[in-house]
Amino acid sequence: MIKENNITEKLEAVLKDLLHKNRDIKFAIISSIEGFPIFSILPRKYNNQKIAAMVASIISISEMAVADMEIGVFKQIYIKGIDGYILILKAEEAILAVSTTKNAKMGLIFFDCKNVLYKITKILRKEK
Repeated sequence: MIKENNITEKLEAVLKDLLHKNRDIKFAIISSIEGFPIFSILPRKYNNQKIAAMVASIISISEMAVADMEIGVFKQIYIKGIDGYILILKAEEAILAVSTTKNAKMGLIFFDCKNVLYKITKILRKEK
């Protein structure tokens, strides 16, 4: 049980730091490749299980499209809406998805999210 709490605390610290550094990120979720939520910082009105499942589905479809269109290996996806963006990145161990404001500086957010994904991967590998 201590091990699980330790992972949760580390993941919470990483996501809180991400949201603190970049105020244009509204929420963030870490999910398993299978679509199960691992940790999230979401407003109460959102269902983390539903979002994790949707993100995993988007990844799965994107991976198939990338393979079928022969453009290499899937890396990331972003979705642009009227009021903001959703950025989804995949690592071996997990998926990171963030929602941003419409005025977000996407280059900075991509950079920050790649660094966070690296940290998340290290945390999850150490705790196996």
